[in-house]
Amino acid sequence: MKARHIDHVNLRIPEDGVETAREFYGDELGFGIEDALFEAGEKPFLDVRLSATGVIHLWPTAEFEPPTATNYDHVCVVVEESLDAIEAELDAAGIEIDRTLESPLGATGEAAAVYVRDPFGYRIELKARV
Repeated sequence: MKARHIDHVNLRIPEDGVETAREFYGDELGFGIEDALFEAGEKPFLDVRLSATGVIHLWPTAEFEPPTATNYDHVCVVVEESLDAIEAELDAAGIEIDRTLESPLGATGEAAAVYVRDPFGYRIELKARV
């Protein structure tokens, strides 16, 4: 078996967190939100479109529990921007940076990365393209 890339990641969010998710992932981070089928009641989750080949499924649930260090660390998204541009966009959106690393190792090699938390407690690594 030869894997090519991660297709999607499923993250649970609070039942009343849909608008907050749209604002954070769509408005603040600038990713595409695909929610027509969710809004029509045809599927139980909405998508954050990261690229042509990758999405984050956000599943609203009444049983949501914030992630803890014992069950989740982070999801990494490679972006086109440089470290300076990532930090500037986050600052403009009012998103607090947890930490910045100059060259963490990942699937595409070493590149600068910025870590933030979404409104539900998930850590997101925004990694500059190698």
